[in-house]
Amino acid sequence: MDSVSQLVLGASVTMAAMGRKVPLWQAAAVGAVCGTLPDLDVFLDHGDAIRNMTFHRTETHALLFLTLAAPLLAWLLAGMLRQRPLWVNWWIAIWLALITHPLLDLMTVYGTQLGLPLTDHPYAVSSIYIVDPLYTLPLLAGLALAFWRRGARGLWWNRLGLTLSTLYLLWSVLAQSCATQQVKAEIARQQLPAEQVLVSPTAFNTLVWRVLVMTPQGYAEGFYSLLSPQRPLQFSQHDRGAELYQRYKGDWYVDRVAWFSHGFFAMREQEGRLLITDLRMGEDPSYTFTFDLGAPEGLKDAKPVRLPSPRPSLSASFSTLWQRLYSGRGCGGRACTGNTVRSESRYASS
Repeated sequence: MDSVSQLVLGASVTMAAMGRKVPLWQAAAVGAVCGTLPDLDVFLDHGDAIRNMTFHRTETHALLFLTLAAPLLAWLLAGMLRQRPLWVNWWIAIWLALITHPLLDLMTVYGTQLGLPLTDHPYAVSSIYIVDPLYTLPLLAGLALAFWRRGARGLWWNRLGLTLSTLYLLWSVLAQSCATQQVKAEIARQQLPAEQVLVSPTAFNTLVWRVLVMTPQGYAEGFYSLLSPQRPLQFSQHDRGAELYQRYKGDWYVDRVAWFSHGFFAMREQEGRLLITDLRMGEDPSYTFTFDLGAPEGLKDAKPVRLPSPRPSLSASFSTLWQRLYSGRGCGGRACTGNTVRSESRYASS
């Protein structure tokens, strides 16, 4: 999740755990810092762009390592604040602030290796977008009201904000499950030869879901709205570079992206350069993570470079969201035409 959400979650959790044992501002400040700590790994340079992407959310997000760090941090903090009798209380509060960070990250599509050192699997529920105001605003409101009202009433508001944000996370899982069920039924009806299916939320909401379908030779992208469940699901078809993958399979960088993306990736050659894209983040034609692996003949000696990805403006994002909610138009705010087809027209004879 975005840094603001992690910061206010840490502050809210710590405030709820410490109650009135310490000043509210003190609990919130400690929680905000602890809620941000795991993401400091973004400042570590692992040598190249693909390593930086795939080694993010690793040891600093591992539940075991964070659990071991919590008592040490609590002991240091209690000593610094001259609150040794509250060491155990700080231990619990700091532990909660630390572990809720990777647990919240788990809900996004990126992948969080929270099982280290037992497993490096990048777990991802993919039920909430990296920035979702409906998750963050209850936490912010609860904290603001807690500082305004103070005392027991203020703590009640903080707990309410924390409860509402948690319920929203649960809603996101339920909404994803409902969308996935309908999407898979439609894919079967259209006889789309799906090898893998990913249903993840579009920007800032949990009502419109992006559907990514990996097929033997390509991938298909569509959008499903919970407010328009009877609307026919339409897909745009794209090449995934299956032949390129077979040719360069075994290269560490290619295999690394294939593993990290859980198979949701595509390759292509462009102007004599080999490119690989994690298809889970962003949408066609603009993806968050596309890497230039270098010239095919010099692949082993090349250092991957992440290509810039243009982002739509906030107004354009909300305009697209509105159209996808109700009008059945899902291709960047315009009608789905051109290479966007109903899959049954292409695969009916398969």
